[in-house]
Amino acid sequence: MNHLELINRIVELELDMFERVRTAEPSACQEKAETFKSMRSMTHSTLSKETLESYLEDLQQANIENKNLLTLKYARMDGKIPPLKKNPVIDDIVRIEERWMMELSLRYPRIVKGNPGFGVYLSSELETYSDKTLDLYLGDVTRAENEGRNLSEERYNWLFEKIGYGSITEANEKLRDTKEDAS
Repeated sequence: MNHLELINRIVELELDMFERVRTAEPSACQEKAETFKSMRSMTHSTLSKETLESYLEDLQQANIENKNLLTLKYARMDGKIPPLKKNPVIDDIVRIEERWMMELSLRYPRIVKGNPGFGVYLSSELETYSDKTLDLYLGDVTRAENEGRNLSEERYNWLFEKIGYGSITEANEKLRDTKEDAS
């Protein structure tokens, strides 16, 4: 499978799990599958083929074991279950990703809002990954960091290109212009 095919297969498996998550109230995303697919595709768009292949194996293994990784993720986010794993790689990834998101919120305040829950969301998700996938993911973010890249910005650029903007910069400027016109 090529990179895009891997992402699409992963997102289909995630969507199947997501639709089976039982909550007190249904999430808006559970009623909007296309939004879920876009956001999850964006999340995976910057990961290497090796990382995606490993994560696909994680999802397939979870299905074999009748585990819903998204149910586990949301249960962790809500503090309903204890940590799924204590791999120090998770903290390393979260630290880098949080810094990237903070940089984006300062550069593109109309697009990226500071979200104090981002670290909890990400660490809860990463706890569902195998150690192999975590090591590969850390390799991806470390490589990007060493190259002076911000994978969060690359993800947003990917998303905004899909919806008709050239980049996150262009979308932020259009929002600024719209707000100035409204004044």
